[in-house]
Amino acid sequence: MAATPVDMELKKAFQELQIKMIDTTRRLRIADMQIESLRKAVRHAYCTGEVLSEAPSGTKMYQSVGRMFVAADFDDIMSSLDVKMKTCDEKIKSLENNKAYLEKSLKESENNLREMIIQKQSMH
Repeated sequence: MAATPVDMELKKAFQELQIKMIDTTRRLRIADMQIESLRKAVRHAYCTGEVLSEAPSGTKMYQSVGRMFVAADFDDIMSSLDVKMKTCDEKIKSLENNKAYLEKSLKESENNLREMIIQKQSMH
């Protein structure tokens, strides 16, 4: 009779860990995709800035605003590209911190389950 509650308790703990692992794995994949997308945006902004800096002075430049293009001067375009790169870098750092937290939380849950198994085995 004593073995049945232990088995049920372990079974419940395994189910909870499995649910948490699935959820965490899904969140980690989403974070990886978002980080990759942001890195592409940073590379795109950097390359755009490099190409624009090679343009001769006095070149007319336009910046897209929604579905239209508005005339803008070189400094405004470069500053908006810099802001875009900084914003993306901040988001990447935030997502990487979130990933680290999720991985740490998952490992902690696994360790708690291992401790529970060891404790139950030592009782018998």
